[in-house]
Amino acid sequence: MPEFSGIHHVAITVSDLEASAVFYEKLWSQPPVGSLEGPDLVRRMFRLPDGTMVGLTQHGGGGAQAFNPRAAGLDHLGFAVADRKGLQAWQDHLEAQGMAHSGIVEDDSGLALNVKDPDGTALEFFVANN
Repeated sequence: MPEFSGIHHVAITVSDLEASAVFYEKLWSQPPVGSLEGPDLVRRMFRLPDGTMVGLTQHGGGGAQAFNPRAAGLDHLGFAVADRKGLQAWQDHLEAQGMAHSGIVEDDSGLALNVKDPDGTALEFFVANN
């Protein structure tokens, strides 16, 4: 198999770019690092601590539907957290931002803390059992 070094970016389609940009700016405590405007889309880009880019894209013509994890495609987007203390810090941050979340949930694979963006896209902060 040819090599690649990791994930460079993830693009999430949103129905209201401004509302989503505000949500993600609060979530990550940082403003977008760039934007792109084309004839049929507008995008805001955020850089995660590991360098991965997350783009929020609003396409022209409307038609964006609410996220459905049971539809073919993305189920959720998971962010690695080092340990339970780090996950608790994320829970405290979400609460300080007034964001609804699942609370810390434990199963055989690890610990998870789930939140949804304005379109219902599922985001998970995760501590894996090694």
